[in-house]
Amino acid sequence: MDGAVNSRDVTAALLGGDEAGFLEAFFATMAVIGRDDVGITREAFGAGENDALAAVGAMAKALGVPAAADRAGNLQLRLEGAVAGPALAIGSHLDSVPHGGNFDGAAGIAAGLLVLARYCRNGTKPPLPLELLVLRCEESAWFDRAYVGSLALWGGLGQRDLARCHRRTGRTLAQCLEDVGADVEAIARGEALRDPRDLRAFFEVHIEQGPVMVARGFPTAPVTAIRGNRRYPNNRIVGAAGHSGAVPRWLRHDAVFAFGELITGLDEHWKALQERGIDLVVTAGMVGTNAADHGMTRIPGELTFSLEFRSQSEATLDAFAGLVRVECETIGQRRGVRFELDEPLGAPPALLDPWLRSRLIEAAAALGVKTEPLPSGAGHDAAVFAGAGVPAAMLFVRNEAGSHNPAEHMEHADLLQAVDVLYQALQTTPWHENHGLDLAAEASAASRFTPFDINQKETTT
Repeated sequence: MDGAVNSRDVTAALLGGDEAGFLEAFFATMAVIGRDDVGITREAFGAGENDALAAVGAMAKALGVPAAADRAGNLQLRLEGAVAGPALAIGSHLDSVPHGGNFDGAAGIAAGLLVLARYCRNGTKPPLPLELLVLRCEESAWFDRAYVGSLALWGGLGQRDLARCHRRTGRTLAQCLEDVGADVEAIARGEALRDPRDLRAFFEVHIEQGPVMVARGFPTAPVTAIRGNRRYPNNRIVGAAGHSGAVPRWLRHDAVFAFGELITGLDEHWKALQERGIDLVVTAGMVGTNAADHGMTRIPGELTFSLEFRSQSEATLDAFAGLVRVECETIGQRRGVRFELDEPLGAPPALLDPWLRSRLIEAAAALGVKTEPLPSGAGHDAAVFAGAGVPAAMLFVRNEAGSHNPAEHMEHADLLQAVDVLYQALQTTPWHENHGLDLAAEASAASRFTPFDINQKETTT
């Protein structure tokens, strides 16, 4: 469908200052673009994401804000500031997981549009240039690789990443990036496509993907840190098939029982670490035997599974990865099976900028908005920006019924409070004074920066 045609009601509300009406129309447009038979699917590098970006481009045009694709294929909107210098950026994504919800990612883009629109309607300029970045393919569901647009921008994708195939089309990530005009040769060389010092700060508004804010009654909350992760997407246990009635326990090589023992053992380790106050979550989200072979009376000789764990501590991630290897070796010997673990993907934990967070807290207090800082269990583009050396901050918005499912539910009034807090922070922060920042020097530093650390670029959410 044509995203521009379906943005007419959205732009009318945006231009007229009807912010509640804008959110109704915006999310209705995003739902029409992504609706499937179960929930919302805005496929990365597919019609869903492309149409959503086109709709935002049309809104930018109506506001008179220039919009263009950057060298990574992301959509960049830019409003010049009262003073030249490194830009303030707001960003998030518009792709979704298959059969997901309508607010994951899209809430942040709506927030950015509202902030831009306030300046445009008031006839004022932001304190520094202000950008809205619509980042490609944040969800790992499409290539077993998340943050594609962010990583491409900061030199964080490698040849292995570019060879990954899209889960539906089978096209490689390199081909998909080329389709949207990205500089694939530079991305393949691991080059950062812009200087991180071009950005004074990066803000991401995002729904909370857990239940804490609903339980505590916060409409919005600044984020302290983002958990890192280790992910083994495609693993296999190889045993031996056999007749269920003819093979005694001591002669079996049962892949399913081996998996059950692995998960039980990892759960015991998780429980012990949690009792010591160590931050960790563990998930095996995909488990299965071959449907062409399995049967009621067949001992399963093979099982495939995924494994993911997250923590705010890099040391915890490393230690738990060691426990996984030990458990696999021990169980494999005891049950006569072979564990074949996939090459791990990973993202380091990200601490978000404490000074920016303090500005958001002060803005909320000035507006009388109830809030409290929270960590993020899920991954976000802000982590990649922080890893690239860009000061980054996040605001969560209360969301019921979790995320990555059709039941996501965010009150528009809560998002408007987050927008108020962000706008207040942008307006009141002394951007020219903090840390003795020399804006002219920062703006001309493009030849002196260190690219994103390629050794830390394997990341998924």
